[in-house]
Amino acid sequence: MVADGDTARAHPEPDPNPAAPPLPGPASDAGKTPRPAGSLLFVGNATTVIRYGDLTLLTDPNFLHRGQRAYLGRGLTSKRLLEPALQIDELPALDAIVLSHLHGDHWDRVAQRGLDHDLPIITTAHASKRLQLRGFPRATGLRTWGRQRLTSGSTMVTVTAMPGRHSPAPVRRLLPPVMGSMLEFGPLDATVSLRLYISGDTLLIDDLKQIPARYPDIDTGVFHLGGTTLPGGLMVTMDGKQGADLMELVAPRTVVPIHYDDYPVMKSPLSDFRTEVDRRGIGHRVRYVERGQSIPLPGPATP
Repeated sequence: MVADGDTARAHPEPDPNPAAPPLPGPASDAGKTPRPAGSLLFVGNATTVIRYGDLTLLTDPNFLHRGQRAYLGRGLTSKRLLEPALQIDELPALDAIVLSHLHGDHWDRVAQRGLDHDLPIITTAHASKRLQLRGFPRATGLRTWGRQRLTSGSTMVTVTAMPGRHSPAPVRRLLPPVMGSMLEFGPLDATVSLRLYISGDTLLIDDLKQIPARYPDIDTGVFHLGGTTLPGGLMVTMDGKQGADLMELVAPRTVVPIHYDDYPVMKSPLSDFRTEVDRRGIGHRVRYVERGQSIPLPGPATP
Protein backbone atom coordinates (compact mmCIF):
# COMPACT_ATOMS: atom_id res chain seq x y z
CA MET A 1 0.00 0.00 0.00
CA VAL A 2 1.11 3.55 -0.59
CA ALA A 3 0.24 5.16 2.72
CA ASP A 4 0.50 4.24 6.40
CA GLY A 5 -2.37 5.47 8.56
CA ASP A 6 -5.09 7.94 7.67
CA THR A 7 -4.44 10.53 4.98
CA ALA A 8 -6.60 12.99 3.08
CA ARG A 9 -7.93 11.46 -0.11
CA ALA A 10 -8.51 13.47 -3.26
CA HIS A 11 -12.13 13.63 -4.41
CA PRO A 12 -12.65 13.68 -8.20
CA GLU A 13 -15.17 16.23 -9.41
CA PRO A 14 -16.28 15.90 -13.06
CA ASP A 15 -16.11 19.20 -14.97
CA PRO A 16 -19.50 19.96 -16.57
CA ASN A 17 -17.83 21.87 -19.41
CA PRO A 18 -14.77 19.90 -20.56
CA ALA A 19 -14.07 22.18 -23.54
CA ALA A 20 -14.29 25.42 -21.58
CA PRO A 21 -11.44 27.96 -21.71
CA PRO A 22 -8.78 27.51 -19.06
CA LEU A 23 -9.23 29.03 -15.65
CA PRO A 24 -7.62 32.40 -14.88
CA GLY A 25 -3.98 31.84 -14.25
CA PRO A 26 -0.50 33.14 -13.60
CA ALA A 27 -0.59 35.72 -16.43
CA SER A 28 -2.04 38.19 -13.92
CA ASP A 29 1.13 37.82 -11.85
CA ALA A 30 3.47 39.14 -14.56
CA GLY A 31 6.40 41.09 -13.17
CA LYS A 32 6.18 39.54 -9.72
CA THR A 33 8.42 36.95 -8.12
CA PRO A 34 6.92 33.45 -7.68
CA ARG A 35 7.48 31.79 -4.33
CA PRO A 36 7.96 28.00 -4.18
CA ALA A 37 4.79 26.20 -3.20
CA GLY A 38 5.46 22.72 -4.50
CA SER A 39 8.06 20.32 -5.81
CA LEU A 40 8.75 17.76 -8.50
CA LEU A 41 10.74 14.65 -7.61
CA PHE A 42 12.18 12.66 -10.52
CA VAL A 43 11.98 8.92 -9.84
CA GLY A 44 13.07 7.68 -13.28
CA ASN A 45 11.80 7.26 -16.84
CA ALA A 46 8.48 9.21 -16.86
CA THR A 47 7.77 8.70 -13.15
CA THR A 48 7.61 11.82 -10.99
CA VAL A 49 6.09 12.78 -7.66
CA ILE A 50 4.47 16.20 -7.87
CA ARG A 51 3.58 17.94 -4.62
CA TYR A 52 1.62 21.16 -4.42
CA GLY A 53 -0.07 22.42 -1.29
CA ASP A 54 -2.12 19.56 0.15
CA LEU A 55 -1.99 17.45 -3.04
CA THR A 56 0.52 14.76 -4.01
CA LEU A 57 0.36 13.19 -7.48
CA LEU A 58 2.30 10.33 -9.05
CA THR A 59 2.88 10.25 -12.81
CA ASP A 60 3.40 7.20 -15.06
CA PRO A 61 4.45 4.68 -12.39
CA ASN A 62 7.39 2.59 -13.64
CA PHE A 63 9.03 0.70 -10.77
CA LEU A 64 10.66 -2.20 -12.58
CA HIS A 65 14.17 -2.93 -11.35
CA ARG A 66 17.23 -2.63 -13.54
CA GLY A 67 17.42 -5.72 -15.75
CA GLN A 68 13.68 -6.41 -15.72
CA ARG A 69 11.80 -6.20 -19.00
CA ALA A 70 8.96 -3.83 -19.81
CA TYR A 71 6.30 -5.13 -22.15
CA LEU A 72 5.71 -2.67 -25.00
CA GLY A 73 3.08 -4.62 -26.92
CA ARG A 74 3.01 -6.81 -30.04
CA GLY A 75 5.61 -9.11 -28.47
CA LEU A 76 8.15 -6.31 -28.02
CA THR A 77 9.98 -5.93 -24.71
CA SER A 78 12.81 -3.72 -23.53
CA LYS A 79 15.16 -4.30 -20.56
CA ARG A 80 15.41 -1.51 -18.02
CA LEU A 81 18.92 -0.08 -17.78
CA LEU A 82 18.64 2.03 -14.62
CA GLU A 83 17.16 1.54 -11.17
CA PRO A 84 14.29 3.85 -10.11
CA ALA A 85 15.22 6.29 -7.34
CA LEU A 86 12.34 5.12 -5.13
CA GLN A 87 10.40 1.93 -4.55
CA ILE A 88 6.63 1.94 -4.10
CA ASP A 89 6.86 1.50 -0.33
CA GLU A 90 9.05 4.63 -0.18
CA LEU A 91 6.48 6.88 -1.85
CA PRO A 92 4.70 9.58 0.15
CA ALA A 93 0.94 9.27 0.68
CA LEU A 94 -0.65 9.80 -2.72
CA ASP A 95 -3.88 11.53 -3.70
CA ALA A 96 -4.01 10.40 -7.34
CA ILE A 97 -2.08 9.09 -10.34
CA VAL A 98 -1.83 10.80 -13.73
CA LEU A 99 -1.10 8.22 -16.43
CA SER A 100 -0.30 9.23 -20.00
CA HIS A 101 -1.01 5.78 -21.49
CA LEU A 102 -0.94 2.09 -20.76
CA HIS A 103 2.52 0.85 -21.74
CA GLY A 104 4.85 -1.38 -19.75
CA ASP A 105 7.36 1.41 -19.14
CA HIS A 106 4.63 3.70 -17.74
CA TRP A 107 2.45 1.22 -15.87
CA ASP A 108 4.21 -2.02 -15.01
CA ARG A 109 3.51 -5.20 -13.06
CA VAL A 110 5.18 -3.77 -9.96
CA ALA A 111 2.81 -0.78 -10.00
CA GLN A 112 -0.10 -3.11 -10.69
CA ARG A 113 0.68 -5.15 -7.56
CA GLY A 114 1.92 -2.49 -5.21
CA LEU A 115 -0.16 0.66 -5.68
CA ASP A 116 -3.32 1.32 -3.69
CA HIS A 117 -6.17 0.01 -5.87
CA ASP A 118 -8.50 2.68 -4.49
CA LEU A 119 -6.42 5.59 -5.80
CA PRO A 120 -8.01 7.84 -8.43
CA ILE A 121 -6.23 7.45 -11.78
CA ILE A 122 -6.65 10.06 -14.52
CA THR A 123 -5.74 8.67 -17.92
CA THR A 124 -7.00 7.91 -21.42
CA ALA A 125 -10.33 6.19 -22.05
CA HIS A 126 -8.39 3.21 -23.43
CA ALA A 127 -6.30 2.83 -20.27
CA SER A 128 -9.15 3.48 -17.84
CA LYS A 129 -11.25 0.60 -19.17
CA ARG A 130 -8.37 -1.82 -18.84
CA LEU A 131 -7.36 -0.61 -15.40
CA GLN A 132 -10.90 -0.99 -14.11
CA LEU A 133 -10.82 -4.60 -15.28
CA ARG A 134 -7.53 -5.03 -13.41
CA GLY A 135 -9.03 -3.89 -10.12
CA PHE A 136 -8.61 -0.10 -10.17
CA PRO A 137 -12.25 1.05 -10.06
CA ARG A 138 -11.43 4.77 -9.79
CA ALA A 139 -9.60 4.99 -13.11
CA THR A 140 -11.17 7.80 -15.12
CA GLY A 141 -10.68 8.20 -18.87
CA LEU A 142 -10.50 11.62 -20.52
CA ARG A 143 -10.90 12.61 -24.14
CA THR A 144 -8.66 15.39 -25.44
CA TRP A 145 -9.54 18.67 -23.65
CA GLY A 146 -11.66 16.76 -21.12
CA ARG A 147 -11.13 17.72 -17.49
CA GLN A 148 -11.13 16.21 -14.04
CA ARG A 149 -10.86 18.13 -10.79
CA LEU A 150 -9.28 16.77 -7.61
CA THR A 151 -9.27 18.36 -4.16
CA SER A 152 -7.39 17.62 -0.97
CA GLY A 153 -7.45 19.90 2.04
CA SER A 154 -7.26 23.47 0.80
CA THR A 155 -5.76 22.62 -2.61
CA MET A 156 -7.37 21.85 -5.95
CA VAL A 157 -5.93 20.66 -9.25
CA THR A 158 -7.68 20.58 -12.61
CA VAL A 159 -6.22 17.93 -14.92
CA THR A 160 -6.97 18.53 -18.61
CA ALA A 161 -6.08 15.98 -21.29
CA MET A 162 -3.78 17.46 -23.92
CA PRO A 163 -3.29 16.23 -27.51
CA GLY A 164 -0.74 13.48 -28.03
CA ARG A 165 0.15 10.85 -30.59
CA HIS A 166 2.54 7.98 -30.00
CA SER A 167 3.13 6.98 -33.62
CA PRO A 168 2.60 8.14 -37.20
CA ALA A 169 -0.80 7.52 -38.79
CA PRO A 170 0.07 4.35 -40.78
CA VAL A 171 0.88 2.35 -37.62
CA ARG A 172 -1.22 4.20 -35.03
CA ARG A 173 -3.19 1.10 -34.09
CA LEU A 174 -0.04 -0.73 -33.04
CA LEU A 175 0.44 1.52 -29.98
CA PRO A 176 -2.02 2.60 -27.27
CA PRO A 177 -3.63 6.06 -27.32
CA VAL A 178 -1.67 8.63 -25.34
CA MET A 179 -2.44 11.97 -23.76
CA GLY A 180 -0.50 14.87 -22.39
CA SER A 181 -1.78 16.62 -19.27
CA MET A 182 -2.18 20.20 -18.12
CA LEU A 183 -2.17 20.41 -14.34
CA GLU A 184 -3.57 23.64 -12.89
CA PHE A 185 -3.01 23.90 -9.16
CA GLY A 186 -4.48 26.42 -6.80
CA PRO A 187 -6.81 27.04 -3.86
CA LEU A 188 -10.42 25.86 -3.74
CA ASP A 189 -11.70 29.12 -5.26
CA ALA A 190 -10.44 27.81 -8.67
CA THR A 191 -7.79 30.46 -9.26
CA VAL A 192 -4.60 29.02 -10.76
CA SER A 193 -1.28 29.38 -8.94
CA LEU A 194 0.73 26.92 -11.04
CA ARG A 195 0.19 25.64 -14.57
CA LEU A 196 2.28 22.55 -15.35
CA TYR A 197 2.22 20.78 -18.74
CA ILE A 198 3.28 17.14 -19.11
CA SER A 199 3.81 16.15 -22.74
CA GLY A 200 3.26 12.41 -22.45
CA ASP A 201 4.83 10.09 -25.02
CA THR A 202 3.95 12.17 -28.05
CA LEU A 203 5.61 13.08 -31.30
CA LEU A 204 5.56 16.68 -32.53
CA ILE A 205 2.16 16.83 -34.23
CA ASP A 206 0.02 19.68 -35.57
CA ASP A 207 -2.57 19.22 -32.82
CA LEU A 208 -0.05 20.49 -30.28
CA LYS A 209 -0.39 23.98 -31.80
CA GLN A 210 -3.72 24.25 -30.00
CA ILE A 211 -1.98 24.18 -26.62
CA PRO A 212 -0.40 27.67 -26.70
CA ALA A 213 -3.60 29.04 -28.23
CA ARG A 214 -5.58 27.83 -25.19
CA TYR A 215 -2.81 28.13 -22.60
CA PRO A 216 -0.52 31.03 -23.51
CA ASP A 217 1.00 31.13 -20.03
CA ILE A 218 2.60 27.87 -18.80
CA ASP A 219 4.92 27.85 -15.80
CA THR A 220 6.61 24.45 -16.20
CA GLY A 221 6.77 21.88 -18.99
CA VAL A 222 7.76 18.26 -18.30
CA PHE A 223 8.83 16.76 -21.62
CA HIS A 224 9.04 13.05 -22.46
CA LEU A 225 12.02 12.73 -24.80
CA GLY A 226 14.35 9.88 -25.77
CA GLY A 227 13.54 9.43 -29.45
CA THR A 228 12.17 5.97 -28.62
CA THR A 229 12.69 3.89 -31.75
CA LEU A 230 11.07 0.54 -32.46
CA PRO A 231 12.51 -2.21 -34.68
CA GLY A 232 12.46 -1.04 -38.27
CA GLY A 233 13.39 2.51 -37.33
CA LEU A 234 9.95 3.82 -36.27
CA MET A 235 10.41 6.72 -33.80
CA VAL A 236 7.53 7.02 -31.32
CA THR A 237 8.62 9.71 -28.84
CA MET A 238 10.27 13.09 -29.37
CA ASP A 239 14.00 13.24 -29.95
CA GLY A 240 16.13 16.22 -28.96
CA LYS A 241 15.16 18.33 -31.97
CA GLN A 242 11.43 17.72 -31.59
CA GLY A 243 11.71 18.47 -27.88
CA ALA A 244 13.33 21.83 -28.67
CA ASP A 245 10.61 22.49 -31.26
CA LEU A 246 7.91 21.80 -28.66
CA MET A 247 9.68 24.04 -26.17
CA GLU A 248 9.54 26.90 -28.65
CA LEU A 249 5.92 26.10 -29.51
CA VAL A 250 4.32 25.94 -26.05
CA ALA A 251 6.90 28.28 -24.44
CA PRO A 252 6.90 27.24 -20.77
CA ARG A 253 8.97 29.42 -18.46
CA THR A 254 10.90 26.31 -17.44
CA VAL A 255 11.25 22.88 -19.07
CA VAL A 256 12.20 19.68 -17.23
CA PRO A 257 13.30 16.86 -19.60
CA ILE A 258 12.62 13.27 -18.54
CA HIS A 259 12.13 9.85 -20.23
CA TYR A 260 15.39 9.64 -22.18
CA ASP A 261 17.73 6.85 -21.01
CA ASP A 262 16.00 4.14 -18.99
CA TYR A 263 15.57 1.71 -21.92
CA PRO A 264 17.78 0.82 -24.89
CA VAL A 265 14.96 1.66 -27.33
CA MET A 266 15.61 5.32 -26.42
CA LYS A 267 18.03 6.39 -29.14
CA SER A 268 18.23 10.15 -28.57
CA PRO A 269 20.24 10.89 -25.41
CA LEU A 270 19.66 13.94 -23.24
CA SER A 271 22.76 15.50 -24.81
CA ASP A 272 20.85 15.80 -28.11
CA PHE A 273 18.24 17.99 -26.44
CA ARG A 274 20.83 19.99 -24.51
CA THR A 275 22.83 20.69 -27.67
CA GLU A 276 19.72 21.75 -29.57
CA VAL A 277 18.31 24.12 -26.94
CA ASP A 278 21.72 25.68 -26.38
CA ARG A 279 22.13 26.21 -30.12
CA ARG A 280 18.77 28.00 -30.22
CA GLY A 281 19.59 30.19 -27.23
CA ILE A 282 16.85 28.77 -25.00
CA GLY A 283 18.95 26.46 -22.85
CA HIS A 284 18.76 28.82 -19.87
CA ARG A 285 15.08 27.88 -19.51
CA VAL A 286 15.82 24.17 -19.04
CA ARG A 287 16.07 22.64 -15.56
CA TYR A 288 17.95 19.32 -15.61
CA VAL A 289 17.08 16.99 -12.76
CA GLU A 290 18.80 13.80 -11.62
CA ARG A 291 17.04 10.68 -10.38
CA GLY A 292 16.08 11.14 -6.77
CA GLN A 293 16.45 14.91 -7.04
CA SER A 294 13.59 17.22 -6.12
CA ILE A 295 13.19 20.67 -7.65
CA PRO A 296 10.87 23.47 -6.49
CA LEU A 297 7.72 24.45 -8.35
CA PRO A 298 6.60 28.10 -8.22
CA GLY A 299 3.57 29.20 -6.27
CA PRO A 300 1.55 32.43 -6.22
CA ALA A 301 3.61 35.46 -7.11
CA THR A 302 4.50 38.06 -4.49
CA PRO A 303 5.58 41.67 -5.17
